[in-house]
Amino acid sequence: MGMEKQAAGLEQIAQEEIDVGLIQTYVQQLPDKALRFGIRVLLALVVFFIGVQVIKLVRGIVRRSLKRGNADIGVSQFLDSFIKTVLYILLLFMIASGFGLDATSVVALLGSAGVAIGLAIQGSLSNFAGGVLILLLKPFRVDDYIKVDNDGHEGTVKEIQLFYTKLSTPNNHVVIIPNGTLSNSSILNMSTLTERRMDILVGISYDADIRQAREVIMKVLEEDESVLATKDRRVFVDTLADSGVNLNVRCWADNETYWECKWRITEKIKYALDEAGISIPYPQLDVHIAPPGDGAGK
Repeated sequence: MGMEKQAAGLEQIAQEEIDVGLIQTYVQQLPDKALRFGIRVLLALVVFFIGVQVIKLVRGIVRRSLKRGNADIGVSQFLDSFIKTVLYILLLFMIASGFGLDATSVVALLGSAGVAIGLAIQGSLSNFAGGVLILLLKPFRVDDYIKVDNDGHEGTVKEIQLFYTKLSTPNNHVVIIPNGTLSNSSILNMSTLTERRMDILVGISYDADIRQAREVIMKVLEEDESVLATKDRRVFVDTLADSGVNLNVRCWADNETYWECKWRITEKIKYALDEAGISIPYPQLDVHIAPPGDGAGK
């Protein structure tokens, strides 16, 4: 019995000596490990900054090549965004590999988690696919003026990126629309043709002479230099409204001068009608009161 206790005590002392030795070894190796880790971090930073410069160089080469090949601006922007994303992912993967990350394990992990990742980023994948469709089918290009029917946004296309398209609105706001939304929406492209029709509704009172009003408005259209003389110009009764007669003023102008022309003609029509003594009515309601004893209250 005494021999067993003595053996157990010796075994405990030996284990404690081993633990102390391991701790001493770890403490002695700690500065060396810290130094090696610091060198790895430093090298990773150097690789990152060099990689960033290489990515910029590659993007510049691709952009110049596309420009020399007269590629569409939207295609150039989309490819630039795609190349930037892919190269940064590769750079981060290289840096992670330098810290001992096993590439095979990462690939296996990504493969097993593919379904979950796909569900998580399905919106982004839809936007990416929408961007590809926009570039292939070309429903619009950079600098085109478009209107999205689904949400009513409209403006000039400034950029077609990997996942989003940027519009500049007439009031100088930037609207960022997902490519997936654009590819599944009805789009009015107002820059496809060089000429655009304008329709201006003008109300006149029921007492006014429609023929005279038509002549006055037609004179305004004939005198405006931006109204295309080769296209049809018409003034016709559109609706018999509650407060007056609505005339539709229809003419054509170049896309570039459309808005200025519309604003100017609307203002000139107001002045011309005032000079001719033709009033533009306010909303009004005629109320007829029956005299007493004329069947009221029966």
